[in-house]
Amino acid sequence: MSAMKYGARVDANQGEIVAAARAVGAEVQFLHSVGGGCPDLLVAFHGQWYVVEVKDGAKPPSARKLTPREVTWHEKFNHYAPVHIWETVDDVLRTLGVG
Repeated sequence: MSAMKYGARVDANQGEIVAAARAVGAEVQFLHSVGGGCPDLLVAFHGQWYVVEVKDGAKPPSARKLTPREVTWHEKFNHYAPVHIWETVDDVLRTLGVG
């Protein structure tokens, strides 16, 4: 029996988002292939961890909505650590406190 793979899709702006985080000195671990609604990135910066969902800010708002699996994941884990939604480089810089 083969397992179905969920969550392997990557938003078009993920490379730009990751590059911006790394440019300011953050370490980035990709999580998008985990599936099950797990956020896209785990980011470490100045002694803090950031759980990050990447959404493409160039898409209309209806296309940036969380999937049902993402909603479930966020509801389960958000009280342990906030999930940040990054759509733009400005979101990265603002969250990391460097913009």
